Amino acid sequence: MDNIVVIALFRHGLTEENKRGGYLGWNDSPLVSTKREDYQFQFDPYEQYYCSDLQRCVTTAQLLFPDEEPTCLKELREMNFGDWQGKTYEELKDDGRYRAWIDNLMSITPPNGESFSRFAERIDSGWRRITNEILDNDVSRVAIVTHGGVVRYLLMRFAQEEKSFWDWKIFHGTGYELIFDKKALRSGGKCTSLQVVPSMEKNHG
Repeated sequence: MDNIVVIALFRHGLTEENKRGGYLGWNDSPLVSTKREDYQFQFDPYEQYYCSDLQRCVTTAQLLFPDEEPTCLKELREMNFGDWQGKTYEELKDDGRYRAWIDNLMSITPPNGESFSRFAERIDSGWRRITNEILDNDVSRVAIVTHGGVVRYLLMRFAQEEKSFWDWKIFHGTGYELIFDKKALRSGGKCTSLQVVPSMEKNHG
């Protein structure tokens, strides 16, 4: 077991803007619920904690891990959607560039937003920092609270199951544990297994 590292990825809880259907990106919005009982999971304790520096992730981390102080990283932010931030699908569906972006996320950039390649480079930078700290400090269990797009990207990169970015369905307030052996983690390889962190609430998130 000394060779095993568990990295848990939690998506922040549902926000008021998410409920409306708006693209948040680097904007922020309060959580629909800040009741601790809505953020109860069954997991063994983690040793280190990280989160996006956006408030919806910071608040979710406080609800999930009230006795911990996570390291906040800007690298773990959601994609910057530029001019589309705050808008809904209904408001954007007749925009040809938006429809092209949905069909070809990796080639089309939102106006005044962040390209997929820049988004990926940013997340990779944050991931390297986290994994270096894991390996340097001989840590075996880490939790990260971040955004749906970040979780999708990391699962697309590291999960054994091959899925496209949009094919990963990541619900608000859910968690996934990626289990790595240290050699794979050090070399940027795939995790050996992936499991959902079970919620103690039937209608969580």
